Amino acid sequence: MKVAVLGAGAIGAYVGAALHRAGADVHLIARGPHLAAMRRHGVRVRSPRGDFTARAHATDDPAGIGPVDYVFLGLKAHSYAACGPLIEPLLHERTAVVAAQNGIPWWYFHRHGGPFDGRRVESVDPGGTVSAVLAPERAIGCVVYAATELEAPGVVRHLEGTRFSVGEPDRSVSPRCLAFSEAMLAGGLKCPVEPDLRNDIWLKLLGNISFNPISALARATMAQMCRHGGTRRVIEIMMAETLAVARALGCEVGVSIERRLAGAEKVGDHRTSTLQDLERGKPLELDVLLAAVVELAEITGVEVPTLRTVHALSDLLALRSAA
Repeated sequence: MKVAVLGAGAIGAYVGAALHRAGADVHLIARGPHLAAMRRHGVRVRSPRGDFTARAHATDDPAGIGPVDYVFLGLKAHSYAACGPLIEPLLHERTAVVAAQNGIPWWYFHRHGGPFDGRRVESVDPGGTVSAVLAPERAIGCVVYAATELEAPGVVRHLEGTRFSVGEPDRSVSPRCLAFSEAMLAGGLKCPVEPDLRNDIWLKLLGNISFNPISALARATMAQMCRHGGTRRVIEIMMAETLAVARALGCEVGVSIERRLAGAEKVGDHRTSTLQDLERGKPLELDVLLAAVVELAEITGVEVPTLRTVHALSDLLALRSAA
């Protein structure tokens, strides 16, 4: 199995290191000091499950890799439309793209069935610019339940979780999903093939859609948001509105809001990825988390006034931080 990791940051390098340990032919695509460190020392993983080093091939030139069986996409979703020159050299006619993104993916209605089958979600695929680069037929969905961070260039700190749920847009349990799952398992990760990954998408989104924008607006950690009465109430309402949209699209999350809040509070003084991006001056990944759900609420006729309000505020924040 030949795998390219496009965007070999904290999550991508962790997955690439695990697949390399399992015997896959892995190629890590990165840049800057992180790339230089991986070339010199490999990917050094620091984990409570045991440290290890994987000396996979690392490069900034996909053309030198050639076509692969799987591209594991570790880029932020707002980078997808512009990644054509990077991903094109990696593709043959059967290459699968495993997209490890938060929020609503560009392929959401691909082979969905029902009245919205084939519909484009404009917030995440404006004008079809993402689909033009990443054909939905190539997509394997991936919901990440692992937490990692780059401790230093070339050094991945694994904090918790090893689950990477994958699934086909058409809900089939395909040979390509099973083969990828087996390789991940051999590398020490959990990788269940879900018959309907959209339920997992909404489960993770339940937290991301509320905690991420509120954390950026309030400059607050997970515990601080959960323990502040007013903010906790806003998050509860946002979650309830999100669940209503999910149900309108035939998805059931299966976790109560109270349980989701309790789990978040246990995380403690963790800063969400959106807050970290804000502090580092990076673009905020809010379209796939919030704007997309507001759009889905419009097409399903679900009222989401609190989501709309938080979207308006966080959208202005994103525009100001990018200026």
